[in-house]
Amino acid sequence: MRNFIFGTDWWTDCDDAVAIRLLSYFVKKNEVKVLGFCVNARMEYSARSFDVFRKDCGFGNEPVSIDFDAVDFGRNPPYQKRLAEVEGCYLSENDFGKPVSMYRRLLAEAEEPLEIIEIGYTQVLAALLMSEPDEFSHLSGVELVKRKVKKLWIMAGKWDEDPGKENNFARNLRTSCGAEILCRLWPTEITFLGWEVGVGVLTGQTAPENSLLRNVLIDHGSENGRDSWDPMLVLLACTGDESEAGYSIRRGRVSVDGNTGENRFVSDLKGNAKIVVREHSAEYYSDKINSLISDTYK
Repeated sequence: MRNFIFGTDWWTDCDDAVAIRLLSYFVKKNEVKVLGFCVNARMEYSARSFDVFRKDCGFGNEPVSIDFDAVDFGRNPPYQKRLAEVEGCYLSENDFGKPVSMYRRLLAEAEEPLEIIEIGYTQVLAALLMSEPDEFSHLSGVELVKRKVKKLWIMAGKWDEDPGKENNFARNLRTSCGAEILCRLWPTEITFLGWEVGVGVLTGQTAPENSLLRNVLIDHGSENGRDSWDPMLVLLACTGDESEAGYSIRRGRVSVDGNTGENRFVSDLKGNAKIVVREHSAEYYSDKINSLISDTYK
């Protein structure tokens, strides 16, 4: 079984919710296991609303962490408040750990190299790379990642333009600095799914009436489906093979401007980065994702 650590901004958009529901399909099929969650954007209701939703998807025993400093992304989505009002025993911020400590502990404890899925911002993974030896490992962050992470799957960048510019890299100085560090120092293979891949692929609209996922989409104003940046990254990562998942790849090296968040790609057969390109219609991916999500409610 493949093991993952899962990162999400859990911010204003609803495709994170679609992605987490989709992730639960692969977990329930015993194809993957999630060792921990990291929320890398913080708002008033982030912790409780995230715990409500992940438990609705069948998760609940995994350690969770939140970037307590990541409060500068703006806006306040109505779905988070609505989720936080669901009755029951759910976690609060006080129950969430610190992201870098969680990552370092889980990596240090891993007997075999694991994988990371990131559908949010970059500053936590950058901080992991810059981290120093601690009680969990005598290795530096880069050394620990090199030894214990097989691959990073990340939704970030806009790769059909040069330079490209996309929210997860360019939201603010926090994210652009994090992206610059991530792309410069990450020591293992990375597959990037860019903005241009997920736009126009609508998913989530088939969620059952009165389900939490359906309510999230309605609150977001996306009752007819949402562009699928994050769900497509989850489908790709859990499939585990770009070609099998319906993509061609461009291999090379990537870089991000730490001031502007603009991303660039240079072809290099020896580079550690892969950029995916859709090989099928938007309907091909939306039908696949919606079908798997529907299966989670059976």
